[in-house]
Amino acid sequence: MNNNFRALVAIVMGILLFSSCVPMKKQIYLQTSEDTAKTEYLNEKLLEYKLRPGNNLYIQVISLQDDVSSYFNMGLGTSGNIYYDAAIYLTSYSVNDSGFIEMPFIGKIYVDDLTIEEAKGKIQKQIDIYLKKTMVVVKLVNYNVSIVGEVKRPGQYKIYQDRLNIYEVLAMAGDMTTFAKREDVVLVRKTEKGSKVHHINLLEDVVLESEFFYIMPDDIIYIQPVKGKNFAFVQFPYTLVISSISLTIALFALLK
Repeated sequence: MNNNFRALVAIVMGILLFSSCVPMKKQIYLQTSEDTAKTEYLNEKLLEYKLRPGNNLYIQVISLQDDVSSYFNMGLGTSGNIYYDAAIYLTSYSVNDSGFIEMPFIGKIYVDDLTIEEAKGKIQKQIDIYLKKTMVVVKLVNYNVSIVGEVKRPGQYKIYQDRLNIYEVLAMAGDMTTFAKREDVVLVRKTEKGSKVHHINLLEDVVLESEFFYIMPDDIIYIQPVKGKNFAFVQFPYTLVISSISLTIALFALLK
């Protein structure tokens, strides 16, 4: 009898052990140290993306001489209206394997390892040879970020702004799930020779001053699940535990 009762108690204890919740402390972003009340953060580690072969640049030349500037605008005219992703790709200039883009009349311009602003300045100088009082707009077209794992809407997202931080990307993906491992987010970032894996703790406020706070083109963000996800609950399963205890008491009464 005692052995049967002990077995039933062990079952209930097992349910209590595995029926655990994810602590709130593991879900709150930007936690500060207890001995500091810091409210302002300076990020001096902002990295500028450098162009590389395979990139596509949207280049628009704006001038009072519409008939001339239109030759540089890949059929867009001066309005430059673009309504879908395919049009953006088809009306952009590709950086070839040698690091050059090729524009009508101007010819090849070397842009490899330049920032967008540096490439814009270089293109502007070439345009000024042919046209006066112009303005050149340069944007990176194939700016994609992928986010997978414990988020509500995993996938690849196209970015249409120059600067985006990791929390903004998470917001695009519907934020992390309750079972996300926020203290160890994996960021895969391209390098000159391949890719490098970085680990980020989004629970701490120091990420605001980190070099990984701002996202770069082609970044991959992987949100790992917490350990024991299969046995965890968003909320503590009181009903399940109470039912288990009631069942144990009932079985014990039958075995008496």
